[in-house]
Amino acid sequence: MADRSDVLDRLDPVVLHHIVNSLGWPDLRPLQRAAIRPLMDGEDAVLLAPTAGGKTEAACFPLLSVMAQQHWTGASVLYLCPLKALLNNLLPRIDSYAQWLGRRAALWHGDVRASQRQRIRTDPPDILLTTPESLEAMLISVKTDHAHLLGRVRAVVVDEVHAFAGDDRGWHLLAVLERLERVANRAIQRIGLSATVGNPEQLLTWLQGSGAGKRIGQVVAPEVPRAVAAVRGSNASGSEGSSSEGSRPAGDVELDYVGSLDNAAKLITSLHQGEKRLVFCESRRQVEQLGAALRAREVNVFLSHASLSTEERARSELAFAEGRDCVIVSTSTLELGIDVGDLDRVIQVDAPTTVASFLQRIGRTGRRTGTVRNCLFLATRGETLLQAAGLLLLWGRGWVEPVTAPPEPRHLVAQQLLAVTLQQHRIGDQLWPEEWNGLAPFDRSAAPILRHMLDKGFLNEEGGLLFIGPEADERFGRRHFIELTASFTAPPQFTVLAGRQEIGQTDPSVLTEERAGPRLLLLGGRSWRVTFIDWTRRRAFVEPAEGGGVAKWTSYGIAGLSYCLTRAMREVLLGSDPPVSLTRRAQAKLAEWREEEAPGTVHPGGTLITRAGDGVHWWTWAGYRANATLTATLPSIADPIQRPTDFSVRLREDLTSATWREALDRARKGQILALPEVDRRAVAGLKFSAVLPERLAIATVAARLADFAGARTSLTEPVRLQLSPSV
Repeated sequence: MADRSDVLDRLDPVVLHHIVNSLGWPDLRPLQRAAIRPLMDGEDAVLLAPTAGGKTEAACFPLLSVMAQQHWTGASVLYLCPLKALLNNLLPRIDSYAQWLGRRAALWHGDVRASQRQRIRTDPPDILLTTPESLEAMLISVKTDHAHLLGRVRAVVVDEVHAFAGDDRGWHLLAVLERLERVANRAIQRIGLSATVGNPEQLLTWLQGSGAGKRIGQVVAPEVPRAVAAVRGSNASGSEGSSSEGSRPAGDVELDYVGSLDNAAKLITSLHQGEKRLVFCESRRQVEQLGAALRAREVNVFLSHASLSTEERARSELAFAEGRDCVIVSTSTLELGIDVGDLDRVIQVDAPTTVASFLQRIGRTGRRTGTVRNCLFLATRGETLLQAAGLLLLWGRGWVEPVTAPPEPRHLVAQQLLAVTLQQHRIGDQLWPEEWNGLAPFDRSAAPILRHMLDKGFLNEEGGLLFIGPEADERFGRRHFIELTASFTAPPQFTVLAGRQEIGQTDPSVLTEERAGPRLLLLGGRSWRVTFIDWTRRRAFVEPAEGGGVAKWTSYGIAGLSYCLTRAMREVLLGSDPPVSLTRRAQAKLAEWREEEAPGTVHPGGTLITRAGDGVHWWTWAGYRANATLTATLPSIADPIQRPTDFSVRLREDLTSATWREALDRARKGQILALPEVDRRAVAGLKFSAVLPERLAIATVAARLADFAGARTSLTEPVRLQLSPSV
């Protein structure tokens, strides 16, 4: 007990007093205790705990204590989140902790009024809650005195850090943090919070950026009973995922097969009446269709997804939080810890694509004393039933995906060159790499990109200085270069208005496709009749309709399941069952798939090549990226027209055993895997690709489409040919 008391004694006495008397906590949680020493010593850290594990407090209590003890002034702590709604949700809590010490927290993101942002510029809070995009906007804004607002930052907390690290927002975050250290003229302590990650040590190294190998860092995960030593910049090359006690199955999970979205609506209507239910869907369209089906059955239902207006989502989330007998249907927008009240049930329609996502979702339940975490899967198709079973098989083994940054972010190098030039107004043509403290790929290796930007007029050079060129001003200069602050491209959408009330956004194709009768769209779980379209301002005016609305959105993301998930699905077809309750319907459908689909697609002795009515398929069960890589690596036998799927590679119809062996031997001897072919539409979805040479933009997309490890495994494992006798 003496050692335990000594740890608590490091906290500021006022903080400790309020933990006991204001919060009424008899003790801190293990994570919160374990975080005190490294955070108060100024170490970088990644704090790991299950959803609702007290990570925010684990970061705030030590930082507030240091703030008081070392007399930090100004905006000394930044708290970064991936979602504005999550920031809104956290502000009252964090501000209440800050007020214990006479400090304050404030909010800055795109929905915050200009007058409030100006007050923050004039009188910075002690803790500033914001997004990386808003931080970028501060850095490039001519209205912001960078040194006054950001020059005193000592620590940055990155909530849901895994949500950044796995995509381009992570590269953007790292680059902006390096520039922030230049403004503050000091190394800034970096603290990541995460509930689900399979490679925590590599995530810590990633978060440290240019400080990896130079600054002490620690993974703090006391609820995971394994030795986690302090690391000093280990190799961040990634791993095949992690299995740990902390992610071992806990909770009531059931898998059902319902066969259609309408049947899912019927079941949700009848199940758990009187309880608060959160239903996750895998697309905005599915959210809308299920929401409309539930509303037609007089269920008290609310919706949340990215194409609903901020006001519409806020109204839904507030009403749901205050209700009891109700359902909220959501995409992953409600996955990341936003408080929607005390949930009773989580229902998953079909299946997410990662175990990490499932852990976030099931973690929304079981927070009340005496309750357990629970999730009911409702599969609407045989394939999604198989996907859910494979996912739960991995979950049952305690496996979680590693979080790895997308490779070769050349487009973000171009974005950062423009952004830092705006921030500095002019920058030395030899000194620019110093702005990112030597962090790759924002270092001198970016010189070819810089030369291209100079050649094309995105940047100009005069007297050894770089400044914004006319082409950048033309493409990105609107609204004070606001387009430069976000690292991702949002497909063009039309704003939908009922009178003056904004409902959300819809895909342009809903407004242009030929259809008989009135033009109806589905948004917010309700049907609307389009009365007028303002094509210039991209607005659609609507009025309520009885039904028949259409929901549709375009996505630029690279689709496809991972190697590990598709291999787990293969195991299910071969007879493995996940360690969850299977309804009779689910058991019957899996038995049907094993009887009808398995013989021609899986074999315990290796992968299969089969000839069927629609051609020749190599059933690799390796995931879309690996199969796309195999298709490019085997051009002599791969079908040049048909794209691969998650499960198979389409081969030429005239394939013979001899041509197969010849192509395979050539690939194995060469040991060189080819990058997949790239659809030009995917390049268009890569934001800032227009600033790159075309060949580099294509190479960037191709590198992200490839899975060399999965393809290599498929090439080296046994393959069984089941071709017709005539071949």
